[in-house]
Amino acid sequence: MEANRIGRRTVLRTAGALAAATAVTGCGTLMGNSESRASGGGKKRLVVSNSGGTYNDALTKAIYEPFTKETGITVTTVNYQSAQIIAQVKQGRPQVDLMDNSLLIFQKMVGQECLEPIDHDRLKSIKGAGIAEHNLPEYAVGKNVWASLMAYRTDSLKRAPKSWADFWNTDAFSGSRSLQSAEVDLPELEFALLADGVPLDKLYPLDVDRAFKAMSRIRGDVKKFWNTGALPAVLLGRKEVVATSLWGGRADELIKQGQPVAYQWNGARRMTNGWGIPKGADNTDAAYKLIDFSLRPEVQAAFAKLFPHGPVVPAATKLLSEDVLATLPTSPQNLKTGFDADVAWWEKNRDAVTKRWQEWADA
Repeated sequence: MEANRIGRRTVLRTAGALAAATAVTGCGTLMGNSESRASGGGKKRLVVSNSGGTYNDALTKAIYEPFTKETGITVTTVNYQSAQIIAQVKQGRPQVDLMDNSLLIFQKMVGQECLEPIDHDRLKSIKGAGIAEHNLPEYAVGKNVWASLMAYRTDSLKRAPKSWADFWNTDAFSGSRSLQSAEVDLPELEFALLADGVPLDKLYPLDVDRAFKAMSRIRGDVKKFWNTGALPAVLLGRKEVVATSLWGGRADELIKQGQPVAYQWNGARRMTNGWGIPKGADNTDAAYKLIDFSLRPEVQAAFAKLFPHGPVVPAATKLLSEDVLATLPTSPQNLKTGFDADVAWWEKNRDAVTKRWQEWADA
């Protein structure tokens, strides 16, 4: 789940814009670099874990490099799964100072007592910034938002589907569908409930029985429950399906290629990536400085221009063009039509829902 959420979610809007990225990236352990870390007194070098790829490139250009220029603190990035960091924390030897991951993953880590609580008073950028409360939990700080939404072929449908109810209506909107498998991320039970008439503000707690009944109604028209982030765009591009759920940004790639594809934000499921500090991290001062820096409106906007994840700071949207805002889940218009996934509910129920999904899929 966490490995795909960012790095393979989409491509950058302008590939050449990040050619100058210079932050050191890698994987595995930093034990061999202990001397260089100590040489700065543990204060001038910050080790950050993120999912790598084009996401890391965008972070480097928009956040890490400007941060280093302003503070003199260099940022080294690694690509650790949360399980690795959890193991390090339990051994009393966390090898990263700061984590970039989803709030859902951080919710899991809180349950295992592997995160430091965040002192929000140390973050000047959040004071009066209007960041949504759910993006400021006790043990993490949200920083950018992505979404799952509906895309469709304009040449295969006589009219555009405007809701998940339309997606489920295969009589009026005929053609094969694709939906996300639980193998790759959270199953899309919310979309099934919206199709069944549940209002956006009444989704949680999810009525799992009702959701699976709705999923069963469309199952015969689902050509593929996709299990990689790239697959739904491939299916749509090859005209194997006329409509699919996908991660925000994937449809933009097809549109840029000249494909007759469009997408809509009604009923989009939003999730937030943010910062978390592993328990026992030895450079928390620098970590707080980077968190604070990343939440400045101009920094949030700079990242959104490179990677189609929405800012959590509302003021950042005022610095973006209408063309960019149209691709972001947290633009003022798109915020009205989507919903935020309840990470507390999913953390509590995910294993049971996944088990039921597997049984349902195999039946």
